[in-house]
Amino acid sequence: QMKRKLDHGTEAARRLRRGRSTAKETQRSELERCRAADGSGPADAALRHGAGETRDAGDRAAVPERLHLPAAQRAGSVRAELPGSQRPAAAAQTCRYWRILAEDNLLWREKCREEGISECSPAAHRKCARVAAAPSTWKVTYLQQHRIDHNWRNGHTLQPMVLKGHDDHVITCLQFSGDLIVSGSDDNTLKVWSSVTGKCLRTLTGHTGGVWCSQMAEATVVSGSTDRTLRVWDATSGECVHTLYGHTSTVRCMHLHGNRVVSGSRDTTLRLWDVRTGCCVHVLTGHVAAVRCVQYDGRRVVSGGYDFLVKVWDAEAEVCLHTLQGHTNRVYSLQFDGVFVVSGSLDTSIRVWDADTGGCVHTLTGHQSLTSGMELRDHLLVSGNADSTVRVWDVQTGQCLHTLQGPHRHQSAVTCLQFCRGLVLSSSDDGTVKLWDLKTGAWLRDVVALQSRGAGGVVWRIRASDTRLVCAAGSRNGTEDTKLLVLDFDLE
Repeated sequence: QMKRKLDHGTEAARRLRRGRSTAKETQRSELERCRAADGSGPADAALRHGAGETRDAGDRAAVPERLHLPAAQRAGSVRAELPGSQRPAAAAQTCRYWRILAEDNLLWREKCREEGISECSPAAHRKCARVAAAPSTWKVTYLQQHRIDHNWRNGHTLQPMVLKGHDDHVITCLQFSGDLIVSGSDDNTLKVWSSVTGKCLRTLTGHTGGVWCSQMAEATVVSGSTDRTLRVWDATSGECVHTLYGHTSTVRCMHLHGNRVVSGSRDTTLRLWDVRTGCCVHVLTGHVAAVRCVQYDGRRVVSGGYDFLVKVWDAEAEVCLHTLQGHTNRVYSLQFDGVFVVSGSLDTSIRVWDADTGGCVHTLTGHQSLTSGMELRDHLLVSGNADSTVRVWDVQTGQCLHTLQGPHRHQSAVTCLQFCRGLVLSSSDDGTVKLWDLKTGAWLRDVVALQSRGAGGVVWRIRASDTRLVCAAGSRNGTEDTKLLVLDFDLE
């Protein structure tokens, strides 16, 4: 009798194990059926990649189309495919399947690409390193950028840091790279600041006239002055590495590319310098009035002058390739992307030129005064004008997409602008910095509004990174102290 009981217990245990095994096989087969419905075998490649195995770009097509649907819709479609008695078990396995795919780095990289997030940020990598079971770095980057965008759009930031150091002088130029800010002034100096602590790290002295222009690449700073010289500085040590002599009048503009910098002067010439040696490599002559703006891509130089002309040069050969004629007044601003040259003039027009042929592709009309600043990215051009408006253009079609004005428009000349990832920042003589939606042209908010706005307060220059905004502000009548404002939008 005891033996029969033991045999009965053993048989029951076997039946229980067989039942569990059958249930697992059922769940597994239902999961495979779900995968097959989404793309069969290749979906396993996505699953393996999510688990850490390597996958090439061709496997992008293997990702189930349903993954691009809203989560609730995906879950509903999966449940609808399963028999009622098997839905809970298979759904649990399917949820795990979706979780793995939801951490797929390639998917998040594609999403970042679609939204213009160009690289997996160092901050995201650092954040992943602090997490035991880190999600994909591109996912962290995507979520981090959306948080920062929300802060920009909604004003979630700490009180601005206020950096003072140029007394009551005008800040004429501003550079911002990494954690360093460099401001140049008509007090003959440049100052190096920490964008993290707000402290002045170095004061760069040596110029004997006002600093009118500057460029920065990592720790190398180049400045141009009314004393007719350029100086190359090490921002880390504050040392003047080279003083570049050659111009016979004020250095009014420059563009740094790699180890070469091109400078334009009121002496009508352009000079190409090697910042490592301090030597003048080439001199470009041909303008008959002051050179006011310059662009350089490492091969070609584009210059605009008070002689109403734009010139395209082969820098190494010291040859003028094209003289672009059409403006009827001084040229004050330039953009050059290797395909198009865009010039802004006191004649109120903006002209788009073919850089290879020198032909005028479009004449953009609508502004009523001097176009003092522009930014060109892909086919979009944003222009700021002394008529107090900002305009967004398509340089391929010549169409004006938006005029940024309305009840919240600037009340005075636009002094500086910057745009990226769907946002436009503009500063003005009216003492404000405004934020606009690039896609719709809508005003979002005033990011900065000086106490003396409308009564003499001016925001001269702005520079922005993904997470910080730096503004150079002051006044022309003593109503506002000269200062830098630093706003940080990287808040949790």
